[in-house]
Amino acid sequence: MSARRRPRRMADVSTKPYVDLSRAEWSALRERTPLPLSAAEVEALRGLGDVIDLDEVRDIYLPLARLLHLYVEATHGLRRALNTFLTDPRSPGRSAPQRGTPFVIGVAGSVAVGKSTVSRLLQALLARPQPPADGHPQPEAPRVERVTTDGFLLPKAELERRGLMSRKGFPESYDRRALTRFVADVKAGKPEVTAPVYSHLVYDIVPGEHLTVRRPDILIVEGLNVLQPALPGKDNRTRVAVADYFDFSVYVDARTADIERWYLHRFRELRQTAFQNPRSYFHTYTGVSEEEALDYARTTWRTINEPNLRENIAPTRGRATLQLHKGPDHTVQRLSLRKL
Repeated sequence: MSARRRPRRMADVSTKPYVDLSRAEWSALRERTPLPLSAAEVEALRGLGDVIDLDEVRDIYLPLARLLHLYVEATHGLRRALNTFLTDPRSPGRSAPQRGTPFVIGVAGSVAVGKSTVSRLLQALLARPQPPADGHPQPEAPRVERVTTDGFLLPKAELERRGLMSRKGFPESYDRRALTRFVADVKAGKPEVTAPVYSHLVYDIVPGEHLTVRRPDILIVEGLNVLQPALPGKDNRTRVAVADYFDFSVYVDARTADIERWYLHRFRELRQTAFQNPRSYFHTYTGVSEEEALDYARTTWRTINEPNLRENIAPTRGRATLQLHKGPDHTVQRLSLRKL
């Protein structure tokens, strides 16, 4: 007589590091938060090729802004607890109260997935004053700054010297030390911190131009590889990565085939707009047929952007605090929130 087969045990979902939420479940968490943006403002924040409307802002980004405000408040509470500990009068070595540091948010994802739109929306929503709590005065609107890692790409001449033009956007094409130092200085509360400026028109760093950040309450750092862990140095010593300074992080996710389609659509639109400028690095593709131009875009996707997504960007998805999973129409369909 054969041994009795044991019933298969269902996977214990409680052991997953994320709470998975449908769009409807997530939307219900906004708790009557009023929509502070108009349709015109949302349109102005939308990236080229991205699809977003007031419903998307209401269902996805209002709950996210509410969650981020809760995180910021919790961080303030933790700082108050730390100050209480450090200023205990019974301690002979007590120190002065610690000044608050900026709350840093990282936004990661592939080229053309819509992370710039996410970052701009969060900046606009978080910079609005929050309604006062019962018995408390109206709080001041926080100062929110946004910086992209494009400014920390190595200059085109340096990329060419190192043979990295075909690896632009890969981790090695950035001045990672300068990027980490920039975020570390902002996080440390330095009065002024500067970052280089990148021009998508000329496809290069703008010499002598800088973005200055002055003690923001919230800093949003947007980039392809911002969630990557630090790589060991030549001496095999552990390094610090920019992600080590994040208080919250968002990964914008979608199927690779959808992202490729959005990338080609954006290239087609840019060919009719920004590429028409004679100063544009891609101006030459306005003088060939659309099919020739799209062949170039497909080659760029398959030899640079897709390998970078597969090898470097997508593997960092599990390091994010929140994952936004987009459907084929660019709208967020599911979300995964890391447990505490």
